[in-house]
Amino acid sequence: MPGMNLTRAEASTRAELLNVDSYEVSLDLTRGERVFTSKTTVRFTAAEGSSTFIDAVTDTVRSINLNGVELDPAEVSDGIRIQLPNLAAENVLTIDADALYMNTGEGLHRFVDPVDQEVYLYTQFEVADCRRMFAVFEQPDLKATFQFTVTAPKYWNVISNAPTPEPDEHGEAATWIFAPTQRISCYITALIAGPYQVARDSLVSSSGRTVELGVFARASMMEYLDVENIVTITRQGFEFYEKNFGTPYPFEKYDQLFVPEFNAGAMENAGAVTFLEEYVFRSRPTGAMVERRAITVLHELAHMWFGDLVTMKWWNDLWLNESFAEFMSTLAAAQNTEFTSAWTTFNTLEKNWAYRQDQLPSTHPIVAPINDLEDVEVNFDGITYAKGASVLRQLVAFVGQEEFMAGVREYFAKHAWSNTELPDLLSELEAASGRDLSDWGAQWLETAGVNTLKAEIDTDASGTITSFTIRQTAVDEYPTIRQHRLAVGFYSLDEAGTLKRVHREELDISGEATAVDSLAGLQRPDLVLLNDDDLTYAKIRLDELSLATATEHLKDFEDSLPRTLVWSAAWDSVRDAEAPASVYVQLLLNNIGHEVDSTVIMVLLRQLNTSLDNYVASEHSTDLSVQAADRLWQLANEAQAGSDAQLQLAKAFAHRSRTAEQLDLVQALFDGTQSLDGLAIDTDLRWSLVIALSAGGRLTDEQIDAVLKKDDTAKGKASWYTARASRPTRAAKDEAFEAATAATLSNDQQSAIIAGFNNVHDASLIADYTEKYFGLLIKSWETFSHEMAKQIVLGFYPSSQVSQQTLDQTEAFLGSLGEKHPALRRLLTESAADVRRALAARGADA
Repeated sequence: MPGMNLTRAEASTRAELLNVDSYEVSLDLTRGERVFTSKTTVRFTAAEGSSTFIDAVTDTVRSINLNGVELDPAEVSDGIRIQLPNLAAENVLTIDADALYMNTGEGLHRFVDPVDQEVYLYTQFEVADCRRMFAVFEQPDLKATFQFTVTAPKYWNVISNAPTPEPDEHGEAATWIFAPTQRISCYITALIAGPYQVARDSLVSSSGRTVELGVFARASMMEYLDVENIVTITRQGFEFYEKNFGTPYPFEKYDQLFVPEFNAGAMENAGAVTFLEEYVFRSRPTGAMVERRAITVLHELAHMWFGDLVTMKWWNDLWLNESFAEFMSTLAAAQNTEFTSAWTTFNTLEKNWAYRQDQLPSTHPIVAPINDLEDVEVNFDGITYAKGASVLRQLVAFVGQEEFMAGVREYFAKHAWSNTELPDLLSELEAASGRDLSDWGAQWLETAGVNTLKAEIDTDASGTITSFTIRQTAVDEYPTIRQHRLAVGFYSLDEAGTLKRVHREELDISGEATAVDSLAGLQRPDLVLLNDDDLTYAKIRLDELSLATATEHLKDFEDSLPRTLVWSAAWDSVRDAEAPASVYVQLLLNNIGHEVDSTVIMVLLRQLNTSLDNYVASEHSTDLSVQAADRLWQLANEAQAGSDAQLQLAKAFAHRSRTAEQLDLVQALFDGTQSLDGLAIDTDLRWSLVIALSAGGRLTDEQIDAVLKKDDTAKGKASWYTARASRPTRAAKDEAFEAATAATLSNDQQSAIIAGFNNVHDASLIADYTEKYFGLLIKSWETFSHEMAKQIVLGFYPSSQVSQQTLDQTEAFLGSLGEKHPALRRLLTESAADVRRALAARGADA
């Protein structure tokens, strides 16, 4: 949206002029479905005689009073910023305005539950959307206290950062006057309001203080909320973090709220964390989803210290915020919860994301230049989260975990309630570990790209190793050769046919070749695994003998992490067009039935879809796709009754069903004339079958509508949108394209329609939407909010049209774009890179 951007230079200038003391924000939420009253009083100091602006995205500004002087809204407000001339040394500013409810998952989001027609509100302010709710100096380094007064229907629950006070009732409404917060950044303030239901508990902090816990959901979802599990994970997180951080939990209470139509996984609002409602399981969840929820709970809890108590000065250190929380949540899960294989999950999910992101043309150093808010919006990426967390894991291996935590403890002690930059943390880690991190930081944080490691092994006639060298390479565009702290694992088959680790060597490597003399004289094992235990961030390639062992005995690893490292190496080889995708598909289908880690199964099935739809050569993709679906049905039948694997394989079969016989089986599961022992056709699985049948042309509109009547909920409506958009007709695709690019849908509805639009058995059905897509991009980008525009850009990009023509069309559009909209350019460049990679993979497969 024009005018919504803020540059780092503007923020820096404003921070030099101002110190903000406090905000008093009064909101009236009883004025209807479009707007609410937002009255803000800000107290701040400034350089006398200077001028600046305050951010306020408004519908109407009634009055602006600066130090007793009324300013004319027509002269100083443009609906996004309010200009503040001739500031005093001490300033009091009061702005009385109307602000707009949003339905995009940004600002103050308003949702009406179709089950009971009740209104539910929640805020989402990161990166810069609290200005949609109240007037604010919107940047993380202008910390202040925030005091909220909220008028709402008296039967609502109203939650913010401070504990909820007793309301003052007046007629059908009530007013809640919250106490001021501690000094925090504006983007972690929060308001959640509506007839949310709550389960309460408490814990005793390391300081001896009792911390009240609340777990909230909509009334129609509360029965499905696994409160006990969430509270257990929360307690384990508190225990782990307070011990390792050496700082008691910094806020007064800790509420966790599961809210509808949320754009992200969760948001670390201080003391009032909001979560994606997908984490409330109406139907039987996969183990992967339960573990993902636990990691997310731990991630957001880590932010209470790293991000909320101590906050980055500007968004260039966003990576450190997110990487730290991502690393710590996995460490806490592995060391203090039931999810002891969390590092396996991290490798298969997070690192695969990082490797993909780091090989796109838009890759960037972890410490990226962030010139403005548009840069931030597209930097919530695999570098910021997953590569950063991977590099922190490497840093911990480099300095030692206890030394790392000692540095973190000192960092929190010195910088509580303030803003910092990366050197503030690194200096504490250097002091605690005795390691000079200047070169480490230059290698890992200031350069882009991923290295590849491979072992060169010589043996004598008896199989004794005579030399062992680790070769490190980098691509020409990003040639940095890094220092790595890693482990080498030797694995051999025992008498029972199990691949067990028989030796482990941990060492530092650097340069293009590192001789590992300590391994000379040892018997060569059946498989050599570089980066055993996944300590560093690098792709690995197996030597010839190890690859042969892995191919035959992938299912026979004793532990999940080494097996997952081999899976990742195989997938990297396909993505890099070094190995045929068809061979990988067969490897996957031959071994996935032996996997027991739910997240690994989930990711492998995603990779199966990508391989069949994008990477397998077109001349045999149809036949292989049919074979894959048949094999998935066989595996679902062979899986343990009621198991997680059975559920995932059954859903995967339904999604990949193409032939009449396969769709007949899906229809029989839906009708109940066919069953799998232990597999209950619950609400969510039923919708998966409906969507598959719709894509196969097996259901009428009336039949799809009939399923909605049995599940007329928000989730049911979203699934209905997907099912309708999945119908294999031009009319259905036209309807979907028009609906998702209009401004009448919520973020969830738009996303659901786009998913259905792309759910096709034959990609040619949607091939000629490409021209229409490029024709509406500029208007969409300039008209929609960032989240909605981004869904259009990525969701309708013709990724399924794997051809040079798609690349040419993209390049032509980018050429016409000129220097405008760099964030849009990045999204399109990344999408085109995926098509380019798919073309190379198809060439390798052919």
